[in-house]
Amino acid sequence: MNKAVREAIKDKKRIVVKIGSSSLQHPQTGDLDYIRIEKLVRELCDIRNQGKDVILVTSGAIAAGKKAVHIGDGKSKASLTTAEKQACSAIGQARLMMTYQKLFAEYNQVTAQILMTKNTIVDNLNRYNATNTFSEILKLGVIPVVNENDTVATFEIEIGDNDTLSAVVAALTGADLLILLSDIDGFYTDDPRKNPDAKLIEVVEELTEEYMDMGKGSTGSNVGTGGMNTKLIAGKIATKTGCDMIICNSKDIGVLHRIMEGENVGTLFLANRDEGFDLPDFVDKLHKS
Repeated sequence: MNKAVREAIKDKKRIVVKIGSSSLQHPQTGDLDYIRIEKLVRELCDIRNQGKDVILVTSGAIAAGKKAVHIGDGKSKASLTTAEKQACSAIGQARLMMTYQKLFAEYNQVTAQILMTKNTIVDNLNRYNATNTFSEILKLGVIPVVNENDTVATFEIEIGDNDTLSAVVAALTGADLLILLSDIDGFYTDDPRKNPDAKLIEVVEELTEEYMDMGKGSTGSNVGTGGMNTKLIAGKIATKTGCDMIICNSKDIGVLHRIMEGENVGTLFLANRDEGFDLPDFVDKLHKS
């Protein structure tokens, strides 16, 4: 069964790839890791050249801005004030997008920037407009580069983290595969950083409450915001809206083409479409839970 579901990945038509802040930077300095970003871009362009639609959801704006203006060096993003985060985001998003556009252009690939807040999803008109924008961009063969609009986002309108955002994007665009590039090999029976006996779960056929309870709110990095809990929330959104999801390690960005070739990598969460699932309502309640 595992082999068959992995083989089916080859036929996916619209792929959303999410990469986090910690995967984009050198841990020693916090500066952008150009070799890794360049490899990510090359992998995405190759998937696009196979005739598939590709969407990149990327973190890193606040971290890049922090580094540029030396705000809170050595401290986590969470230690910044809202105003500092917004300023860093404005500075860093431009730097991040400039890097992406330059690298994508080397492979003759056009990109578009899309910045979203929670209102993009919970407001009916905003959601309709965003869906149409994505649709037209993808029709043109362009790769959208998506991030949360931290420059204007405050607690009431922020989505919260890019694991959730990537799942929302997958739902809005009707994607059939979401890949979360993480700092962990997949979903384990326990936190492998603390428990050496933790075992990797290769396939999750249905994301039950038992699995959800296994999610830890921890993160192995002081750069990113998402732990396993946010990835499982993303999995709930993705699978209930008809999209498979894979959590895998970004240590080797080449994992992307291995996934697309049907290799058994990371943890695969199988789609279980729920026609009664209300995406705007689910996202709206995330902060209130």
